[in-house]
Amino acid sequence: MDVDTGGTAWVLTSAALVLLMTPGLAFFYGGMVRAKSVLNMMMMSLGTIGVVGVLWVLYGYSIAFGNDIGGGLLGNPVEYLGLEALLGAPDDPAALPDLAFVAFQAMFAILTVALVSGAIADRTRFGPWLLFAGLWATLVYFPVAHWVFAFDSDDGTVSGGWIANDLGALDFAGGTAVHINAGAAALALALVLGRRHGWPGDAMRPHNLPFVVLGAALLWFGWFGFNAGSAVAADNLAATAFVNTLAATCAAMLSWLLVERVSDGMPTTLGAASGVVAGLVAVTPACGSVTPLGALAIGATAGAVCALAVGMKFRLGLDDSLDVVGIHLVGGLIGTLLVGLFATETVTGDPDAEGLFYGGGLAQLGAQGIASAAVLVYSFVLSLVIALLVKVLVGFRADEEDEMTGIDETEHAESAYEFSTR
Repeated sequence: MDVDTGGTAWVLTSAALVLLMTPGLAFFYGGMVRAKSVLNMMMMSLGTIGVVGVLWVLYGYSIAFGNDIGGGLLGNPVEYLGLEALLGAPDDPAALPDLAFVAFQAMFAILTVALVSGAIADRTRFGPWLLFAGLWATLVYFPVAHWVFAFDSDDGTVSGGWIANDLGALDFAGGTAVHINAGAAALALALVLGRRHGWPGDAMRPHNLPFVVLGAALLWFGWFGFNAGSAVAADNLAATAFVNTLAATCAAMLSWLLVERVSDGMPTTLGAASGVVAGLVAVTPACGSVTPLGALAIGATAGAVCALAVGMKFRLGLDDSLDVVGIHLVGGLIGTLLVGLFATETVTGDPDAEGLFYGGGLAQLGAQGIASAAVLVYSFVLSLVIALLVKVLVGFRADEEDEMTGIDETEHAESAYEFSTR
């Protein structure tokens, strides 16, 4: 049976773009750590692809998008077990193949788990990280994805998550499910594993800023699939999300650099790359509900606030190594909450989802706040429990000698850079 070939092509292309973001994240994170930890940092992203990809096929998609079995909290974990039930072509020739959507959402799951690893750079054993990744995906990401991304079907045969259907919060591409979720988990892990030896007294500067810029570029490129692909169609909404993603990211980079210039005396390459990511994070929940001017305002706000938030970790004594909390948790909160101010019927087509600045009152802002708080608390508490469990069962952190030697050698028997005289 025929399918919507144009829409299918766009969704599959978007899925490939989103997968590219995880190797991009590996470069971004890898460049930010010391030379003796770069391979371990990159391997945590690459290993996540393997673990989450397998779990997604087995039961992850079913938990996230199966028919709800518990008050909007959980999809049926056996409904699409192994995905065999989704292999046929759709009955509606205007619809997408089910597996196109499966592929697209798989990449979200992979990236979200990989994001968490940046908070525990330089000190994490690889095997326990993979165990944590599998448990966290199962107990945290898959259920939260159901809350946020699983919508009731029009004919009433499929029921989805409580945030998407009952609360009415707007989260176009994952400000809650991806960024607040990952940021809260990163906070929990940073607390459980503790500070790196020597931090904050020792200088732990990025060893390869060109890697950081390359990673940011790959993330930005892939993020167009992440956001515009979330329209799940090659249509006007996808184009709007695309332009909003560009606008917010540019504004965030400039506002981050301005904060650096005022506070530190000069703008930095690391600041530019970090500002790009902050803008991408903040516009993720908003790109399908605001105008380009709204996107500029969200991006400018996120760039400045995230820059200030990153600096707070030194005052608080929190060794969030690569600023996952300062960028993803804070940026995700900014973007999700500001939807309550800037959402407009002109973009959403829904007169009941107007933000405060467009005459909608406080109702949408309240829904955004409840969704943000619920995901933050759930993710933080479950992440704390899972991290402590892994720590007790197998040990999570490398010992001091291995950390000082470099966990590339002690965990992987490799070195990123070989300087030979031969």
